[in-house]
Amino acid sequence: MRIKMAMGIWLLGITLAWLAVAPLDPGVLPLVDPQGAAAGGWLLRRHVLYLSGLWSIGLMSLTMLLALRLPWLERPLGGMDQVYRLHKWAGVGAALTALLHWGAKESSGWIKALWGTVGRPGRDAVLPGLTGFRDAAKDLGEWAFYLLLAMVAIALLTRLLSYKPWRFLHRAMPLLFLALAFHTVALMPMDFWALPLGALVGALLALGSAAALWSLAGWVGRARRHAGRIHAVHVLGDGPQAPVEVICALPASWPGHRPGQFAFVRFHRGEGAHPFTIASAPGSLGTDERGEPLLRLVIKPLGDYTRSLGQRLRAGQQVDIEGPYGRFDGQGGHGRRQVWVAGGVGVTPFLSLLESRQPGAQPPRMRQQPAHMHYCTRDAAADPLLPRLHQLCEHARPPVTLTVHSDAQGQRLTPQALEAGMAGPLDIWFCGPQGLGDALHAHSGGLRSWRLHRESFAMR
Repeated sequence: MRIKMAMGIWLLGITLAWLAVAPLDPGVLPLVDPQGAAAGGWLLRRHVLYLSGLWSIGLMSLTMLLALRLPWLERPLGGMDQVYRLHKWAGVGAALTALLHWGAKESSGWIKALWGTVGRPGRDAVLPGLTGFRDAAKDLGEWAFYLLLAMVAIALLTRLLSYKPWRFLHRAMPLLFLALAFHTVALMPMDFWALPLGALVGALLALGSAAALWSLAGWVGRARRHAGRIHAVHVLGDGPQAPVEVICALPASWPGHRPGQFAFVRFHRGEGAHPFTIASAPGSLGTDERGEPLLRLVIKPLGDYTRSLGQRLRAGQQVDIEGPYGRFDGQGGHGRRQVWVAGGVGVTPFLSLLESRQPGAQPPRMRQQPAHMHYCTRDAAADPLLPRLHQLCEHARPPVTLTVHSDAQGQRLTPQALEAGMAGPLDIWFCGPQGLGDALHAHSGGLRSWRLHRESFAMR
């Protein structure tokens, strides 16, 4: 809901600013008059061309800003994972509105062929000194449009590319934005630079360009990066699907984290940073022999890179950790029952939340409430994390009741099972497979008593 609201407010602001300087002309209707002249059609094309272009560059500016991982955006959007969701859908919206812009541009040939050029508006004046750049800006914008569509398609079809080539292509997006910013400045009509639209577009282009240059310089998240080292590595269980536990020692610059948060971790510089949940509560692991605070990551081998970590990581190896980020804190509203749902490696934020409830843990920043936790696993008998989970739930204060759903025993979790024995409205905290999350989301949509908090690590 926050993502849709943010997108709606952003586009509404651009639309209202455009209407202030280019109010809709009633002459649009009829599109074709009785004499066969398409003056209304030409005018409608002009409106669609410019408004869709403003929407597209406005959404592109938003994607550039969101890519900076600004911590102050977490509160209004509900966490850095939701910031990335908005980043993704703003990019999709930019591509769709760019497609509309391109269609409006190409429609001139169709209108001309059917009804001629009678009533066609003259060429709009642009900023002084940019008239000679019209053709170059048009060509650059057209090629940038094609590249934008291709890159958004690749970003959506992530399974077609492994992480490295995807990351390389995605880093070209700032260059694409700078090309489209030039296209906008060179071709936007002079009248559009009047207030309030001119100030809004100027601010969006300036902020988006600064964000693009910041990204190209490799400075995203720089202020929150910390150079640590690997303290210990343990493979939890047998077989290629066994999760890897990595204990990291961090420098004094690490600000600490809250239970349920995550960090972007870079074990190898050529690979780039990956988001991993911090699976330990603040201070629960103490410090190493140097007095450096320790934290735990539990990584499940899901892709080519993570499958090799158990063999590639060694104690003493350097690691860069950026963060912490996220607002998956397991806290609920007054009078609402807390239900936690974990699937597979999605149990990691709950391990941190449970450790924060153990005797002797650091006092929580917020009041904690009793919770009922549902853990979904392929095979409870062979799950290496389940014994630890049982122990943490047994000693948790406030208490946490644990229900295990094992696929091997035919124990599938259903949305209705979350309501069993739970009177009153529910806060559902979910981290796990997308299919289960979608089922919970669909069920919660028809219930006013459900409030679903969903951690999403689909950041590409």
